[in-house]
Amino acid sequence: MGVRWMLAGVLFTIASPALADCTVSRIAELPVTMQALRPMVDVKINGSPVRLMADSGAFYSGITPGSAATLGLRLEPGPPGMYVKGINGTASISVATVKTFTLAGVDLPNVQFLVGGSETPGSGMLGQNILGFADVEYDLPHGMIRLMKPQGCGRMDLAYWATGRPYSEIDIASRDARNPHTIGTIELNGVKLRATFDTGASTTVVSLAAAARAGIRTDSPGVQPAGVMRGFGRGVMRVWTAPFASFKLDQEEIRNVRIQIGQMDIDTDMLIGSDFFIAHRIYVSNAQHRMFLTYEGGPVFNVTAHYQDSSGAAVQLPARDAEPTDADGYARQGAVAMAQHDAKAAIAAFTQAIAKAPAEPRYLVQRAGAYAATGQGAQAAADLDAAIRLKPDDVDTLIDRAELRLREGRKAGALADLGAAAQAAAPAADERFQLGGLFSEVDQSARAVEQYDLWIKAHPDDARRPGALNGRCWARALAGTDLEAALSDCNSAVRQRPGDLAFVDSRGLVELRMGNLDKALQDYDAVLAKEPRMAWSLYGRGIIRQRRGDAAGAKADFEAAAAAAPRLADRANALGIVP
Repeated sequence: MGVRWMLAGVLFTIASPALADCTVSRIAELPVTMQALRPMVDVKINGSPVRLMADSGAFYSGITPGSAATLGLRLEPGPPGMYVKGINGTASISVATVKTFTLAGVDLPNVQFLVGGSETPGSGMLGQNILGFADVEYDLPHGMIRLMKPQGCGRMDLAYWATGRPYSEIDIASRDARNPHTIGTIELNGVKLRATFDTGASTTVVSLAAAARAGIRTDSPGVQPAGVMRGFGRGVMRVWTAPFASFKLDQEEIRNVRIQIGQMDIDTDMLIGSDFFIAHRIYVSNAQHRMFLTYEGGPVFNVTAHYQDSSGAAVQLPARDAEPTDADGYARQGAVAMAQHDAKAAIAAFTQAIAKAPAEPRYLVQRAGAYAATGQGAQAAADLDAAIRLKPDDVDTLIDRAELRLREGRKAGALADLGAAAQAAAPAADERFQLGGLFSEVDQSARAVEQYDLWIKAHPDDARRPGALNGRCWARALAGTDLEAALSDCNSAVRQRPGDLAFVDSRGLVELRMGNLDKALQDYDAVLAKEPRMAWSLYGRGIIRQRRGDAAGAKADFEAAAAAAPRLADRANALGIVP
């Protein structure tokens, strides 16, 4: 399953009296567009343009099951007994051979990809079989990944861009078939930990065992629940955000940071994700087994870093690169700004991209997202309208506008966009999951169930499958239809993820609709014991109390439900969910 290829590159020399013959050739330069904290690379698969996430934590490149179906790829069984392990479990895989894979403008024949597991942003991921076949430079702050090949450099430092600037370096583990990842040692609260540098993880996360060695547990002061995290496998991982006094990597130290912690099933102590990469320029020398990096400015782990040298003096950050010369360059610049929480700079960059390429809808969609993030709904709507006029069947843009219209209370317009998106989406498209939830939100139960049916069929191993089962259950519960099927879905969702209160809340409404008041009350009490402001559980329990003659208890529940969700009673009445 190897890939051999060479691209025309740029050759440059690192000046050094000791190693006058040290040269580094730039094999390929991969423009990166940040999608939040996901680094996306434009490629082609058999001539069809798609985006893959650059994932340094993936040992091999992959295509998602939905995208493989949409692209019409033929799947072959994976090697016997082979499965892929992620932070949240395992998944079985198939193999697809792409006849022509186009990367950095070069056509590569007969490239194999793994297919399986959960959907990722885009159509899949670029893994270490491509990113790690030589040296690699992750320059996410400037929207670029470079594949590099040094010659005659020995142990010379390869931070070639850092002339006159401080930089850090660490040793990394040697890579082989059993250990394809980029692994180095950092210090957290003064404790040395082994870390996997993983651009496929949007946020950095420390294992619970490693956090405990650094003095932090889930019940420590300042630790807060942060939901769940999912990866390639079928399950999800519960995470918390935790305060750490110090994160140190060689010469760089960041103090008083909040980093996520969770029960990970990996071979190292932590994943260092794109929330670190987005503020650093990082050269991974697989030849030397070393990593070189500089801080380039902006938030690290979602906090503003104050970079200081060993004396405590502030370090001068690099001057801003020359302005882009084309629309794509400005768009990448804007996407980086958004990833660094600078929406104002993002809007300015996207505006430049639109000026240079007014017929390209992608830039309008990007600016709409920046406008929406700053509360400028009218400007966001205007950009989405313009983008849809240019490309009326773009599923993601139609969904974006539907969501905006729903926030503005424009239900009819939102429903029209959802219908257009459902018609344009491929049967196995990942967007079906989102469409199911949105159709439920506008009380279109049958259409919601249709979306979930299509998604569930195409995603047997996805970590969100319990959520899809719950979504289908909820759509039927709201409408009061196919309640036995709804109950089966909810029971399955609860079995697969027993700690999710939303699933129990959904099942409570099904039992209420079926007249099983004792079981419904049991579910509602279980939810409200842990989440006393869950509006539907309050309202449902109020109905049960009213039917049983507990007027005072019902009144208290209805008032609490109204405080949590003022429009819930009107919606419930319209759906026939009444005392």
